[in-house]
Amino acid sequence: MHIIGKNITGRSVEDFTKLLNVVHNSIEKNFSAKSAVEIALYDLFAQNLKTPLYKLLGGTKREFKTGITISLNCIDTMITDCVEAEKQGFGSLKIKLGDDYKEDIKRVINIKKALHVETSLKLDANQGWSKEDCVEFLNSIEKHQIPIELIEQPVKKGDIEGLKYIKEKSSIPILADESVFSPMDAVKILEKDAVDFVNIKLDKCGGISNALLIADICKLYGVKCMIGCMLEGAISVGAAAHVASARRETITMLDLDAPILCKTSLVSGGVKFDGADIKLSDGYGLGINGMIAR
Repeated sequence: MHIIGKNITGRSVEDFTKLLNVVHNSIEKNFSAKSAVEIALYDLFAQNLKTPLYKLLGGTKREFKTGITISLNCIDTMITDCVEAEKQGFGSLKIKLGDDYKEDIKRVINIKKALHVETSLKLDANQGWSKEDCVEFLNSIEKHQIPIELIEQPVKKGDIEGLKYIKEKSSIPILADESVFSPMDAVKILEKDAVDFVNIKLDKCGGISNALLIADICKLYGVKCMIGCMLEGAISVGAAAHVASARRETITMLDLDAPILCKTSLVSGGVKFDGADIKLSDGYGLGINGMIAR
């Protein structure tokens, strides 16, 4: 990485693109590793041009709101976690479900009763249901008149027809996550009109360049996106926030809560994560000053 960093100085956009192609063509899959190298390359390139990364990518917006994820647990624990998140200023909660759809119905009903009316809910079944169980779940939620922003990846990632089946039988929007790893995955699922939204994750798709491409593909199909994260640190999730700025018309939802879940951060500078508030640094590249000694 140090050698690549030396060689990137003064290179053209064409040469930079060739470097990115080297990363993606060097080994099959390994998307998280490729994302890490790509983030470093983009950071170096933007620093060399003396510009913040979000501006290099075409963005202007610096401040965002993120939701927070509530882990799957017993109902009482999930209610406590939701209420605490609401007290911390989170207006959007993503509720993890998927072990038993009938029990999940109870979870959502009881969670909603405990929250303020204006707090919005997204649901994530993590591939845990059949298409029939999902439709029964969504029908029950609608009968209880519980407003839901979306349901994320209710069926197995390869079950595109299942996603389409659910979309056609429910008014609650469907978000694809594990079904879309690559730009080609996005094309396939959007061609079938199987989902309402797509979740982009840098660690899932291999980095910034594919994230931008997936967002651009979704824009062509008139589909909005969420940008999410895995259990990553502030550097990787910060890069995702820069991507959100660059494609803010298409990426309308942020689920970038991983740094908030950490007790401490070892990063000095960069994107500021303060509860539900995210603010991009105006420093060059990612705006990172260094690492904090422990």
